[in-house]
Amino acid sequence: MNTEPFIVIVTGLSGGGKTVTLRTLEDMGFFCVDNLPPPLILNFLEMLEEYSKIKNVAFGMDIRIHEFFGIAHEVIKKVRQRYKTEVLFLEADEETIMRRYKETRRPHPLLTQYEDLLEAIKQENIFLYPLREISDRILDTSSFNPHELKLVVRSIYGENYEFPLITIISFGYKKGVPVNADMVFDVRFLPNPYFIPSLTHLSGKDASVKDFVLKQKETEEFLMHIKNFLNFLIPKYKKEGRAYLTIAIGCTGGKHRSVVIAEYLAKHLEGISFKPDIVHRDL
Repeated sequence: MNTEPFIVIVTGLSGGGKTVTLRTLEDMGFFCVDNLPPPLILNFLEMLEEYSKIKNVAFGMDIRIHEFFGIAHEVIKKVRQRYKTEVLFLEADEETIMRRYKETRRPHPLLTQYEDLLEAIKQENIFLYPLREISDRILDTSSFNPHELKLVVRSIYGENYEFPLITIISFGYKKGVPVNADMVFDVRFLPNPYFIPSLTHLSGKDASVKDFVLKQKETEEFLMHIKNFLNFLIPKYKKEGRAYLTIAIGCTGGKHRSVVIAEYLAKHLEGISFKPDIVHRDL
């Protein structure tokens, strides 16, 4: 078992996905620190070694600490000399970053200096270029939504992941079909627990709803067909080198039938050596 400390320095453009990346690393057991001034990084790592058994550490480093950029290169060099280290640079095209800022309505860190958002993005590219040049891995996140970025980070820094990385999404047709779905299965033909008074206010994660849905003859037949279908299809995707697969299960409201079926299929896939993520979009 490798006990050598592993350090990931996550940097890149604002809006490139640093927050999602750090949260994902944290979920994977990394000790994450965002925007610690570079001169303190080595001291922090020495303290962790002395007082803690933490082995994986991730540091966020972006334009907000631009005052320290002059010495950041030297600090990273020293960290690399003492620890197994990777610098991950996240970027996206200008159109994507502008759209992300408009969606979140958050101000760009350089907007106080450059009133125009596009100009702020361009200037940040210039400021961060030296960090980009010394990065070990450059990841363009333009085509990723947050969940897809999470899967990518897991695939890079996780262990024992079986490809393709599978996500199962339960959803309600009332709010539309997930745009990132590769396969969509409509389970609205199954008897609806919503119309059972004792089950109306429960969800597909409750045992009584699960029992109701899974004991239906239609459900048993449907699951037989869909399991055979996935058992045939997923190995084909794997053979062709498919990295990601998103399976969407939809019912009317996304609270009962789709949730039960999504959870059932996730357990089935775990039984054939896959580790699917489950997202209950409308629950």
